[in-house]
Amino acid sequence: MITAQNITKRFGNVQALTELSFVVNPGEFVFLTGPSGSGKTTLIKLVMKEIVTDKGELLISGQDIKKITNKKLPEYRRQIGVVFQDFKLLQDRSVFENVSLPLEVRNIKLLDIQAAVKKALELVGLTARASLFPAQLSGGELQRVAIARAIVGRPKLLLADEPTGNLDPKTSQSIMKILKQIHEELQTTIVMATHNVDIVNHSGLRVITLVDGKLVKDNPKGKYE
Repeated sequence: MITAQNITKRFGNVQALTELSFVVNPGEFVFLTGPSGSGKTTLIKLVMKEIVTDKGELLISGQDIKKITNKKLPEYRRQIGVVFQDFKLLQDRSVFENVSLPLEVRNIKLLDIQAAVKKALELVGLTARASLFPAQLSGGELQRVAIARAIVGRPKLLLADEPTGNLDPKTSQSIMKILKQIHEELQTTIVMATHNVDIVNHSGLRVITLVDGKLVKDNPKGKYE
């Protein structure tokens, strides 16, 4: 699913990533860990092609994304769902409308949108909240809406950038449970950047650790270090 081959990225005098190489296979659930400034968010932005590498190759499903034209970029991004720490929901739209937005911009038929949103809300346990607005929801519910929006189009790859960063421990565990359920039911490849030590240490999943833009550890059943 993701193949990074000696990728390097600089921002002015800051070396964000250096000669980074790894492979994430289809269907894997991988934690991306490391201190602030280690390059986690930079890597996610590279996968989304918000930025491009200075050196090296980044392949998604065998495709060199540096070669994707601006015209083809929306089509490429449809295969990727993204969950942000700060939710990025539209405050003037209901839960249902926020989740349906990625499908609306693709001009999908209304009945198909309704069916897909219903399924996504069921997966995150928010069917009863569909008509509410973000201001009426708790932090955990907001993140569940964000997850539903990210998966409503059945992406091949889900990127989660600190999805539990603003949540209490109990709520964080519930979000992790939902992500594991999505991983199992939809067979979605998930890469989750996180500082949550407890979640990483109790999950028994693969852990890729970055420090100063370099890969320092890649353990199939790792711990947060």
